[in-house]
Amino acid sequence: MNPVSVTVLLLALMIAFPATAATASRLSATTASDGLVTITPLGSHDGEFCRYDRALILEDPNGTRLLYDVGRTVAGADDPRLGNIDVILVSHMHGDHVGDRHLPEVNAGVCAKPDFRLNASPNTNSVNIALAKGATIVTGSEMPKFFAAKLKALGGRAEQSQLVRFGASRSIKGVTLTTVPATHSNGIAGSMIGGKLGALLEQSGLTAYAGPPTGYVVTFSNGLNVYLSGDTGITAEQQAVVRDHYGVQLAVMNIGDTFTTGPKEAAYVVNALVKPRAVIASHANEQATRKGKLLAGTRTAQFSQAVTVPVHVPLSGRTMAFDSRGECHSGCE
Repeated sequence: MNPVSVTVLLLALMIAFPATAATASRLSATTASDGLVTITPLGSHDGEFCRYDRALILEDPNGTRLLYDVGRTVAGADDPRLGNIDVILVSHMHGDHVGDRHLPEVNAGVCAKPDFRLNASPNTNSVNIALAKGATIVTGSEMPKFFAAKLKALGGRAEQSQLVRFGASRSIKGVTLTTVPATHSNGIAGSMIGGKLGALLEQSGLTAYAGPPTGYVVTFSNGLNVYLSGDTGITAEQQAVVRDHYGVQLAVMNIGDTFTTGPKEAAYVVNALVKPRAVIASHANEQATRKGKLLAGTRTAQFSQAVTVPVHVPLSGRTMAFDSRGECHSGCE
């Protein structure tokens, strides 16, 4: 239906049903402004969902680009898949999320065992990319000071590291960010600190305190709210905060088991607590696909079978597009 026909129809509805005029007007405004949020996984192997895949690029309809949990599968700051990056989100300081090392190039090694030969410590892959792209790192807890010190020492600006703690929010280029609780550990390895202190920590088998880990709720300019779980177990806040307060429509949920929620526990979080319209599987700690097809018996397959909303498998390099309701318009199976 063309725009003229839509306008005529709305006017007719307003005349025939005056009580619905305000509702029709809001519907028209919503439809007109409903651009799509795109989400592109940056995994280790093109077209697959592999063992260490965490990284996602989330792009607002206005062009603002966020990189979530860089990890090891982004091949450094020169990875051609990155493009412009405005914001980097880091859920916690473990090497597979902040990036203690990384691929020399996409498709290095095999899906079940990628080749992370390049050491990014003590800088981290996240800091190196922030420096190269001029991006802002947004984190909660005690993490902002760590990133600010790294950025300043390497010739960047401490102001590139920004804080947002639970219950607060920060807006950058039309996208609103907040951190939400996650239940996990969050130590900084000695290798990321370096020097005598780092060596002493390594020798003692200890890590530096970085505060509690976090998840994120990201609100895009089209109204879509996305929950990024980070690494977490089951928490009451997934209902009270993520669902009841923020009303997220789309979730990115870790399912890796042992270190985080397993597939059954993650399905409970989605079905009973968060209740989004759809979910993207994450952090499976396995080779979940072969030639882009989900492998039977994997944690990802178990999760997909247990969840009552659409489950989207993040195949590396395949861009998914979502409207304000969390419904996928392209790039999803």
